Amino acid sequence: MQFARVNDVTIHYQVIGGPADKPVIVFANSLGTDFRIWRDVIVRLAGEFPIILYDKRGHGLSDIGKPPYSIEDHAADLAGLLDLLNVRNAVICGLSVGGLIAQAIYRRRPELVKALILCDTASKIGSADMWNARIAAVEEHGIAIIVDAVMEKWFTPAFRSPENIAFRGYRNMLARQPNEGYAATCASIRDADYTEAAARIAVPTLCIVGDQDGSTPPDLVRKTAELIPGARFEVIEDAGHIPCVEQPEALSDLIRNFINTTNTVGEAQ
Repeated sequence: MQFARVNDVTIHYQVIGGPADKPVIVFANSLGTDFRIWRDVIVRLAGEFPIILYDKRGHGLSDIGKPPYSIEDHAADLAGLLDLLNVRNAVICGLSVGGLIAQAIYRRRPELVKALILCDTASKIGSADMWNARIAAVEEHGIAIIVDAVMEKWFTPAFRSPENIAFRGYRNMLARQPNEGYAATCASIRDADYTEAAARIAVPTLCIVGDQDGSTPPDLVRKTAELIPGARFEVIEDAGHIPCVEQPEALSDLIRNFINTTNTVGEAQ
């Protein structure tokens, strides 16, 4: 395991080497998960591209940090990690809140970003009332109180079958995240709005969504793609909010084809 101290927070990350003439892909995971959600995508892309994964503050093996914090704080953590690893011109692939982080890091440090892959995310996600209700529930009762409702948004009915042992594992992943880090990140999503900034994104961008996403539905992701000049929009069939788990082959193919057909030469030293 690899750890770095960034902005007074210990960040858990992993670097997987790849060809020097290919851009680094940086994966930023969703709310209530750690970077293991990308595993079935990584095994399909490893060897083709250099890869960086990390647990944002408040999740996985990274520190919780000192709430409250914002999406800009999350982006500063990722920027600090990329500075530490001497990475520029990366392809930032962010899922859900990871997509907000990707938009934020482009706005604050555009030299770090060669292209964006915005997966099951939007320029603004949810309403203040929705997030406040979730934060209150988690602070009073813990994450366990919301797990079943969240699972319905994350995964299709087929994946949520009682016979699917993987579903149980991902349910455990959410339930075992730190309550404080989860609630603080909910607040950071609540307060983030990159609607105006989206129109100023000037790097190749691919927006992707599962056709049964209950958290950021296809129409919401499509509207975000329409805000970004030249952005591509793709729907993955038979997937909810986390297509890297339900449809990793389809997602991997979209990522690979996007990078290989876009002028995205990276710099990693």
